[in-house]
Amino acid sequence: MTDTPPVGGQPAVPTPQPPVDLPPVNLPAAPVDAPEGPPARLWDRMRDDPQYAPEHLSLEAVRRLGPEAAQWVARARAEQPGISADALADQAARKFVNLARLSGAVSGAAGLPGAVIDVGVLAWTQARMVLHIAAAYDVDPLHGDRATDLLVLQRVHKVAESARLALGVAAGRERADALFGLGGQRPLGRVMLQLSVRLAQMAGVRAAKRMVAKIVPGAAIVLGTWANSSATKDLAKRSRALYQARGSAVPEPRQP
Repeated sequence: MTDTPPVGGQPAVPTPQPPVDLPPVNLPAAPVDAPEGPPARLWDRMRDDPQYAPEHLSLEAVRRLGPEAAQWVARARAEQPGISADALADQAARKFVNLARLSGAVSGAAGLPGAVIDVGVLAWTQARMVLHIAAAYDVDPLHGDRATDLLVLQRVHKVAESARLALGVAAGRERADALFGLGGQRPLGRVMLQLSVRLAQMAGVRAAKRMVAKIVPGAAIVLGTWANSSATKDLAKRSRALYQARGSAVPEPRQP
């Protein structure tokens, strides 16, 4: 660097230097705006194909909620350096158990339509929690196998093989409906009943009792929050047991 010589006893003035290009700081991306309940298109898909409603919900959850879970864990670790995977999983479980406790009040409707909405929102909230717990243990929440995990953890299927087969059928029906519009062929009442049963199965046995309570006026007030939080706590325990073991395994290759 060359300084201007002093003039009249004044101190030298440094010659201006070009700015130094600093390396960019890689901060985690802003949180994804994930929906609090099943998106409208997913409701349409489940209504058109209620037999495979849990499979449709699982596929959509990984697509829509997986990015949120990945970004959440990145930001949490940036904001809380050194935090353990177990502590992150605890944070996720507490957050979504609380949301599940409140999910019964989302619809504000009684009867079978209200029951369907309630258990659908609960199953979606539970799927969101499972993906966050997976991310806490460095298990990729965007990987296609998380949809299989959801169906097994939520006890829709007993083993991964049958879950994968059902997911393949649901994905095929999704593509066929997009091409040919095969939905809407059955009476709405029968469809709603089948949909409510399948979603209640996904959300847990206690959630099924809560669905029945929703249909009986007054009973939902007593059973709703307890049933939702209890089923979600049980799911959180199963999820942690699964992903604690997987977290130290070789990372899964991301599906194209």
